[in-house]
Amino acid sequence: MERYQTATDSQLLELIRKDDRVAFTELYNRYWDKLFTVAMHRLNDEHEAEEVVQEVFLSLWQRRLTIELTHSLNTYLSVAVKYRIINHLDKQFRKKQHIDHLTIHAPRELDSTSQWLSEKELRVQLEQSISRLPEKCRIVFLLSREQNKTNAEIAAELNIAEKTVEAHMTKALSTLRQTLNITIPLLIYLIDK
Repeated sequence: MERYQTATDSQLLELIRKDDRVAFTELYNRYWDKLFTVAMHRLNDEHEAEEVVQEVFLSLWQRRLTIELTHSLNTYLSVAVKYRIINHLDKQFRKKQHIDHLTIHAPRELDSTSQWLSEKELRVQLEQSISRLPEKCRIVFLLSREQNKTNAEIAAELNIAEKTVEAHMTKALSTLRQTLNITIPLLIYLIDK
């Protein structure tokens, strides 16, 4: 164990490429506090900060065989956390904007019970339509909408090009829009709920 503690980041990365989990744990312990502090400072939410840092380490492990660093690991991890924070804040902002838009433009005269039933029926139709998507298209769509993964994360996880992910998402949204005969903002609202 002491061998890992005295190893350089580069040496630990080489061991991680060989699936050495102890080396990964050493890097995790070495950088967790620093990355968490950065995330917590920006997000002001302990749970979200932990999630961002966990995603960075998960990505590092998943990409261990292909990762090539041009700078130090410290720099790489710091930049990765900052990008995750930006993506996280951007998603929050877009979701809030969308909800605000729906709240402002929602028809006030609808009976809440009938609205609830209509939404429930629409959700059932949506789930059925999603289940009828081609397999890869459905997987990409669900990773994006249910797990909030970015196109890059989906591409890495499925080992496909980002353009392929974009094509699957375009096809999925187009198919769902046609099948359900609804506009995209309402579709996104239903999917994000």
